[in-house]
Amino acid sequence: MFDIKAIRENPELFDSGWKRRGLEPQSAELIDIDSRLREKKTELQECQSRRNIASKTIGQAKASGLDATDLMNEVATLKEHMIFLDENVKVLSETLNYKLCRLDNIPFDDVPDGDNEEGNIEIRKWGNIPAFHFSPKQHFDLGEDLNLMDFEGAARISGARFVLLRGALAKLERALAAFMIDIHTNEFGYEEASVPLLVRDNALFGTSQLPKFEDDLFKTTTGHYLIPTGEVPLTNIVREQIIEEDKLPLRFTTLSQCFRSEAGSAGRDTRGMIRLHQFNKVELVSITTPEQSAIEHERMTGAAEEILKRLDLAYRVMMLCTGDMGASARKTYDLEVWLPGQGAYREISSCSNTGDFQSRRMNSRYRPLNDKNTRFVHTLNGSGLAVGRTLVAILENYQNEDGSINIPNVLQPYMGGLNIIKRS
Repeated sequence: MFDIKAIRENPELFDSGWKRRGLEPQSAELIDIDSRLREKKTELQECQSRRNIASKTIGQAKASGLDATDLMNEVATLKEHMIFLDENVKVLSETLNYKLCRLDNIPFDDVPDGDNEEGNIEIRKWGNIPAFHFSPKQHFDLGEDLNLMDFEGAARISGARFVLLRGALAKLERALAAFMIDIHTNEFGYEEASVPLLVRDNALFGTSQLPKFEDDLFKTTTGHYLIPTGEVPLTNIVREQIIEEDKLPLRFTTLSQCFRSEAGSAGRDTRGMIRLHQFNKVELVSITTPEQSAIEHERMTGAAEEILKRLDLAYRVMMLCTGDMGASARKTYDLEVWLPGQGAYREISSCSNTGDFQSRRMNSRYRPLNDKNTRFVHTLNGSGLAVGRTLVAILENYQNEDGSINIPNVLQPYMGGLNIIKRS
């Protein structure tokens, strides 16, 4: 969320940023609303001052035995006009806040311009795409043939876009999550957290899922929301806090279930585990200074990449263009893993630098060394990784002709030494 003062002082910067996202200029409308709001506030203050003076004069007139009728009429008129002005101020404030809350972030200068995913730029590739002497299957065929992945059973319980994993596949999912958490905490210094899955609306506002993306959320009868990502509770750890600079960066990770309505994905990935209403994800969040956020972004992306490297899964890193980037991000890297069954790279992680976009909404600040003033922190988030999609990648990349699945070496200790999954 932006400070209207910043928009007022540099409207060209904001309009240029929004234009790069394919959005219409908005600063003129916002400045106009703000101008009228400040005008009404000034007028209201002047009326309040005049009313106070008149009320004091009435008391003096009555004490002196003078006629105060005109003054009393003036006070009554001022009171009525103040009610009108107060309503004006309220409406204009709500209108301005409504529009400010729905603005997209401004992309960094090095983010490529583009209308959609076609404008994304490949930064690097890693690993070798596996060669099969047979036609590789997609994960859902493999899982169902193993009798360990059940979509029909999940549908009887919960409806479409749910999955029921059993036996060795359920254990493999758990092993993947534990492996990821161990790497991020032991080697990259992230602090593990166990977070609430139900949050209030102000937490989702802070990370900018609300109000713009409410349709993609599940809301309970108590007014709580199920989290769409661990980013929400992790980032809100620092809401309404002032942190000393020498404590930064803060790095958090969590394994959590995530819940999304997938309101805008009708007809996309309707079969399989790519797009579910409920899934597990290991999330990474960093809180840092503006000067260090670009370096932290590269570091976070590298941490997510390391998981894919250890699993020996071929992937590529894409820098998202302005038209494909999330609304709160200033810059985003997507990691896309190779899926032999689809013969394509598919997103498995998204690492974003949001600048101070979220911290302004959460009022999260830090105090620089030797400075009495505070500044807004920069927040970053990334998947490290989406556990279900990583499971998909292992099934498709480690499959054998008979439908069995080899277990990557680094996961075998988490699987009790099991090195292959076969149909029981």
